[in-house]
Amino acid sequence: MADATSRTPVTGADVEHSVRLSVTALRAGLGADWSVRAGSLEWDCWETVEHLSDDLFAYAVQLGPQQPPLDGEVPYLWEAKRPGGPRNAVHADRAAGPAGLLQTLEASGALLTAMVRTSSPEVRAHHGFGVSDPEGFAAMGIVETLLHTHDVAQGLGVGWTPPGGLCDRVLARLFRDVPAEPDRWRVLLWATGRADLPELPHQDTWRWYGEPLTEAARS
Repeated sequence: MADATSRTPVTGADVEHSVRLSVTALRAGLGADWSVRAGSLEWDCWETVEHLSDDLFAYAVQLGPQQPPLDGEVPYLWEAKRPGGPRNAVHADRAAGPAGLLQTLEASGALLTAMVRTSSPEVRAHHGFGVSDPEGFAAMGIVETLLHTHDVAQGLGVGWTPPGGLCDRVLARLFRDVPAEPDRWRVLLWATGRADLPELPHQDTWRWYGEPLTEAARS
């Protein structure tokens, strides 16, 4: 487990930066076929970006109530548009095309950025991987952004390699017992079952840990 006193915290600025990098990378594929499968996922590229936009929205609103829920999600209606599709509260208007879809991603990212910046560090809210704080939700949003941009970039055939320092900060906040391999992006892909590392088992199942590190250390 990472030492809470020796790591660099994840911030709202990191959320903002990750979303801007994602949107810039995916704009290179505006003319591509967004109905193709996104990497190893069962969803297509449109659905995956829609899901990412929904993730960022969901993390933002979870922090929003005066007394955030600790035992469940804020009760928006999450539903899939097709059997096997992602269950979202956010659905983009397909008539707006991929450029409009990326606007929903930018907007949801701005919501999470603002909530992380303005919420007290003492706020706690529910997540299935552990009751978390604003920094935890920031890190979760960044992981979703980095990974799903990777998935979509594979489908669209565009390049995507996020900054190693950003990957290292979210690994330190959310993941336990990851290797010290210097390529931190590769480690994040390994930790989430998307890549292999030499002499280490493939991660067929994986999770992160949302609890604040000081609280997790006491449990």
